[in-house]
Amino acid sequence: MSYLDHLRRCNQRDMSRFRPFVVAGERVGWIKEPFLSTLGEFPDLFQIDAHAVTLDPALATPEARTKAVEPALRSLADEGLIHAWRDEPYPVVTEWGKPPLMEMERAAAQHFGIRAFGVHLNGFVREGERISMWIGKRALDKPNYPGMLDNTVAGGQPAGLTLLENLVKEAHEEAGIPEALARRAVAVGAISYTLETEEGLRPDTLFCYDLELEAGFVPRNLDGEIADFMLWPIERVAGLVRHTFEFKFNCNLVVIDFLLRHGLIPRDHPEYRELVEGLKG
Repeated sequence: MSYLDHLRRCNQRDMSRFRPFVVAGERVGWIKEPFLSTLGEFPDLFQIDAHAVTLDPALATPEARTKAVEPALRSLADEGLIHAWRDEPYPVVTEWGKPPLMEMERAAAQHFGIRAFGVHLNGFVREGERISMWIGKRALDKPNYPGMLDNTVAGGQPAGLTLLENLVKEAHEEAGIPEALARRAVAVGAISYTLETEEGLRPDTLFCYDLELEAGFVPRNLDGEIADFMLWPIERVAGLVRHTFEFKFNCNLVVIDFLLRHGLIPRDHPEYRELVEGLKG
């Protein structure tokens, strides 16, 4: 296998199986055909035709749309059709930086194919020319991807927080990183992918950060989501990404981005151009 296998894996989809999801005249997502019959249980809320699924246009404000949709989503969760409810609202936007047209529970995001955003942080230690990276191992009782390897810090971007506020929160909860230290993280860009899942579609954007840590700092998980942290030479991390699927699927892309930016995948690598272009979705 190769680094490119992870990009291809994160961008597998057949859009012929989806219909646009339209809110206030704007396409904000994609709904997979099997979920259409489920939404048909709410004809006053979702208008379904051969071309699109449209949220009731009479819902004229973001607040009204959010309030109207939430009971339907909770009902589907009660039926077991939406899993791992988190009480974490995601903004529904046409693109990053625009005002949300509504908010939607995180667990429902991929059912509606809305673009979700997240923050991922690479915590690394530099000793001379050598770089090591802190890698988390997800708890075995996590509902998603238990026991897999993870970035130092990673979390979804909820409504109502700035990226930096969310990074500070996640860094504290997941790795015990104090706020003053977390605020030293360097924003290094974003990566995107679009993945078809059993439930729907994940058109995700991950905002990436690098944080150089002192050799004596040891991450400490506070929210129970990470079972252990390991400080590994970057060559070992690169090898695991290059040869295995031990990392949670999107965390591979974050590591690849780090390797590219730090010259650890050199410009003459045969996959370099495709990797750089592919990470931008």
